[in-house]
Amino acid sequence: MRSLIPVGLALVAALLFGQSASDPWPNGAVIEPASFARQLESGKTPIVISVAFPVLYRSKHIVHAVDAGPTSKPEGIEALKKAVASLSKDADIVIYCGCCPMEKCPNIRPAYRTLKELGFTRVRVLDIATNMHTDWFSKDYPSENGPAGNSETK
Repeated sequence: MRSLIPVGLALVAALLFGQSASDPWPNGAVIEPASFARQLESGKTPIVISVAFPVLYRSKHIVHAVDAGPTSKPEGIEALKKAVASLSKDADIVIYCGCCPMEKCPNIRPAYRTLKELGFTRVRVLDIATNMHTDWFSKDYPSENGPAGNSETK
């Protein structure tokens, strides 16, 4: 029995310390891609902010999205602050990245925290489980090519 205690403690420690960074948002602040696509198609368009790396935004992005750049870097945080400076604190905002699985994304958590610290009360996070191609573009959800692509909108 005594020999199992260290093994049990090691297992608990691995589970606790092996988890990804905790999400700063409540479950209710996460919106699924299909639901968000329906909202965009209905004409009830929130402020959509991409916090992805510029190359991703420039190739293709969610329709009407504003590019704030990667918020894992100080200049991205500043660009995000500038993008929302004129908005009401109760503006309906949806942020997304899509560079990689959301659980590993370096940009989405700093963006959410920054918006909440700035006093925004209606911030949602688009749940991009895999990446933008798999979870959004391949499903033909509302998107548009960026300056690097042509100007078609879907």
